[in-house]
Amino acid sequence: MAESDQTIDERLTAAGLPGLPRRVWAEIDEAALASNLAAVRELVGPRVQLNAVIKADAYGHGLVPVARVFEAAGADRLCVASIDEAFCLRDAGIALPILILFAIPVGDVVRAATAGFEIVAADESTTAATLERWLAEGPAGVELMVHVEVETGLARAGYAPERVPHLVRRLATAPGVRLAGLWSHLARSDDQAASTAQLAVFERATQLLREAGLPVPPRHLAATGGLFAGRVPAYEGVRVGLALYGLMPVDFPVAAGAREAAARLQPAFALKCRPLRVEAFPAGTPVSYGGQWVSQRESRIATLPIGYGDGWARASAPLAAALVRGVRVPLVGSINMDATMADVTDAPGVGLDDEFVLIGRQDGLQIVTNELARARTTIPWEVVTSMAHRLPRVYHADSVLKGLRTLSGEIRAQVDVLPE
Repeated sequence: MAESDQTIDERLTAAGLPGLPRRVWAEIDEAALASNLAAVRELVGPRVQLNAVIKADAYGHGLVPVARVFEAAGADRLCVASIDEAFCLRDAGIALPILILFAIPVGDVVRAATAGFEIVAADESTTAATLERWLAEGPAGVELMVHVEVETGLARAGYAPERVPHLVRRLATAPGVRLAGLWSHLARSDDQAASTAQLAVFERATQLLREAGLPVPPRHLAATGGLFAGRVPAYEGVRVGLALYGLMPVDFPVAAGAREAAARLQPAFALKCRPLRVEAFPAGTPVSYGGQWVSQRESRIATLPIGYGDGWARASAPLAAALVRGVRVPLVGSINMDATMADVTDAPGVGLDDEFVLIGRQDGLQIVTNELARARTTIPWEVVTSMAHRLPRVYHADSVLKGLRTLSGEIRAQVDVLPE
């Protein structure tokens, strides 16, 4: 995002949007999202279906706004985790095919099929009950589209390869049912041996279908890791999540053929705030709950309006930092539910109007999601996905504000206004 001399309040006003309800907000770059999808599309080619994974509030970026971007940018399908996520998209006018990656309640099968959702068959008892309900209640003229999941080594869901032909035969002969996909998921996409072993199991399921004279539906095995590591074929489709948000796993081994696409990825998420208070304290002052951090000198402490209630995990302390006035300042003390403290002693003049960056860029400096993942001994997925719904999201394409989402709902900008 191009940096602007305007404050966030001035930019919102110029775009006809209401002010922020709090002094903390996330900025989501819709242009970066579209560019990331274009990079992945170029990597896989036009004949491979690009299934964009937007579960968990689009990895914390915002379910509906992100879905609109990916739909306009040319995604072939959207993938969610639950039926309520799928209905949220339909209610917002999203027309793309939607695959629900985890089993839905049996009683919702007719609603799901009528809405055009695609479901998974991943467990024998649940699938049997779902089919029974569909055959009893499915309306004429509506298809139930099913993706069969193969258990290849993640030990989470799916059918053993030897059971796949039996299921596919049953689906193929059931009225109003269409076999829409065959898929699995890699457990260790960074590990060549583990991925090769899972691929062999998946290929066995495919071969058993062919030997039984049964149709092999479109296959999708690679997610972000499998695609960028080049460990498995793209088949007829890929399911990409993390890369579409401009992120990659920490220290991930990107294949030579995917390096250009990986280099084009742009993080779409930034996290910013303005302090609630900036106060000087003498040396020896304990800061925050438990007094675990004590000032070693006279210090200026800024109270930032973000805490674990926003997804800013307590595990971030004491290694995380913020950017303010072009200076990297440490976060100190334990993180509260609604507040975090920063030591701004080495950033003279910081006041209540200054903008802090917790994730993102400022004056040539940058704090990336992978840095926080390392500090929390976790993965970048968790960092962005754990950002709470109550955290306001400001949507923009480069410097043009597009919308605002708060607990009150989403509002799109009245006009596209460039900053002065």
